[in-house]
Amino acid sequence: MQPLIDALIFIVDDDASVREALAWLLRSRRLVSEHFASAEAFEARLAEEPLRDQPHCLLLDVRMPGTSGLVLFDRLAERGLLDAMPVIFLTGHADVPTAVDAVKRGAFDFCEKPFSDNALVDRIEHALGASLRAVEARQARALIKRRIDELTERERDVMRCVVEGLPNKLIADQLAISVRTVEVHRARVFEKMEVKSAVELANLLRGV
Repeated sequence: MQPLIDALIFIVDDDASVREALAWLLRSRRLVSEHFASAEAFEARLAEEPLRDQPHCLLLDVRMPGTSGLVLFDRLAERGLLDAMPVIFLTGHADVPTAVDAVKRGAFDFCEKPFSDNALVDRIEHALGASLRAVEARQARALIKRRIDELTERERDVMRCVVEGLPNKLIADQLAISVRTVEVHRARVFEKMEVKSAVELANLLRGV
C-alpha cells in the first residue's frame, strides 16, 4: 500500500524511547506523526486545534500514568471520533486480553510490544485507509446537507413526497398545488441534488 498523502499518525505513549522509535519508523516510511507523553497532552492538542479532514490514526499505549489509554479511548468513542481516527493499541503481553476487549468495543487493532516494524506499519496503513473512507463519507454527507439547505421549503415538501414514491398527481393533491407546479419543483430538486431519478434521490438521502 502506498503512503497516503497528508496522512497524520498520533502517538500517545509515556515512554520517550517508544515515541522516538515510532516517530523514526514512520519518518522512514514517509509518514508524518505527532507524539505525546500523556493522554492529557493529546486531549489538549485536540482542544487547541480541531482535526482536519485528513486520514489519521492513533497509536495508543494501554497503560500510562494519569489518564490511561483505555479511558482516553472511551472518551474518543463518546465524541464519535473513532471512525475517522482508528485506534491501534500498543500493549505489553499482560495487557493483550484488555486490548482484545477494546477491539471488540471499537478499537481498530492492537500491536504487542516489542512489535515488528513491518507488521505495525501495515496495520497503520490499513487504519489510514479506513480513516480516509470515513473522512470521504463525512464530506459526502456534508455536501448532501448543503444541497438540501439550498432547496426552498416547497422543494423540500415535494422531495419528501418523491422519496416516499408518490406520483405527481398525489403529490399535487397532498400539497394543494397543480401537477405542473409539482413537475417544476421535482425537476429543480433533481437538478439541485444532482440526481436523475427518484430512486437515486432516495439512495442519496438514505445516508444523511
